[in-house]
Amino acid sequence: MNRPNPSELPTGKRLMRLTGLMKKEFHQIVRDPSSIAIAFVLPVILLILFGYGVSLDAEHVPLAIVVEHPGSETASFVGGFQESRYFRPKTMNTIQVAEEALMRREVDGIVWLRGNFARELRGPGSASIGVIVNGVDANQARIIEGYVTGVWSNWQEELALERGSPLNVPVAMEQRIWFNAEMRSRSFLVPGLIAIIMTLIGALLTAMVVAREWERGTMEALMVTPVRVQEILLGKIIPYFILGMGGMTLSVAMAVWVFDVPFRGSYWILFATAGLFLLTSLAMGLLISVAAKNQFVAGQIAIIATFLPAFILSGFLFDIGSMPKVVQFITYIIAARYFVSILQTLFLAGDVWSVVAWNSLALGIMCVLFLALVRKRMKKRLE
Repeated sequence: MNRPNPSELPTGKRLMRLTGLMKKEFHQIVRDPSSIAIAFVLPVILLILFGYGVSLDAEHVPLAIVVEHPGSETASFVGGFQESRYFRPKTMNTIQVAEEALMRREVDGIVWLRGNFARELRGPGSASIGVIVNGVDANQARIIEGYVTGVWSNWQEELALERGSPLNVPVAMEQRIWFNAEMRSRSFLVPGLIAIIMTLIGALLTAMVVAREWERGTMEALMVTPVRVQEILLGKIIPYFILGMGGMTLSVAMAVWVFDVPFRGSYWILFATAGLFLLTSLAMGLLISVAAKNQFVAGQIAIIATFLPAFILSGFLFDIGSMPKVVQFITYIIAARYFVSILQTLFLAGDVWSVVAWNSLALGIMCVLFLALVRKRMKKRLE
């Protein structure tokens, strides 16, 4: 008797066969806790580490305050630093002592009120202060400089009100901060971190697990069965897609309820775009596993080819617009770039379709491309 062609089987039989493959994967997930750890434990660890450990905010900065001739004006000015959550001021007697403290890294900056400060303030001219900032960390130095300028401007306004005279400023600037009014870096970082986590989850789930099957010989046993390659791929992708979306739900819940990141968009759009991105990541993991067929090699490739580019080139931590033009061009082939943009928009701005639609289209193209490469590379023959 001739064996029937798998492509000629009724749809019901093919669905039964696909269901059997999916059950096999779910049994394997239950028996091997590493998959559950990757999907649920890894996101919690990364969110806690990055959510609490990484911050672009400068708070409680140690600052030396040198007042050569104390008075009522200098006291009110120093009070502005003492009341600010951004500074931890330390009063020092001389500029020499403050400079030594700066050299020892005991303080990050110095505000110097010279002996003629009060006299200049009462005179017709303008008074000046000295500000010295440790410039080893250029970003931190710019932040401290901005905070000091803010305290100085606020104090000038309060002093003018006390004297009943208007503050002569040629241009009055009124700030309006959109989308992240509190200017919390955590509200910007945590949504992007979800994309990095999903990149790692999606790539590792399929790369490591499928490579393990190649090592154990179970994949070869599966290849000699009548199942089609498409059914094998679906049997692999669907269970880990469900597992990955569970990790995605956990990450979003932690972002909203643990880290207090506002969410202003639609949850339907969030999970639809997350599903598209997860499919792309899973396809990348499958492609790695088909090429490597070894757990250690697959894990190393997954981290180097997916996690590191997503971490550095997605806009999660470093502004893409500040990168060299060549590197900016490279970021267009990083799938996480598009999902980071979608997440930050949905969390902080809402459903901005001009952003969501364009990035979703790019993710869709990449998803189809990677799935096509996996289908082309995965053959039902033993090499």
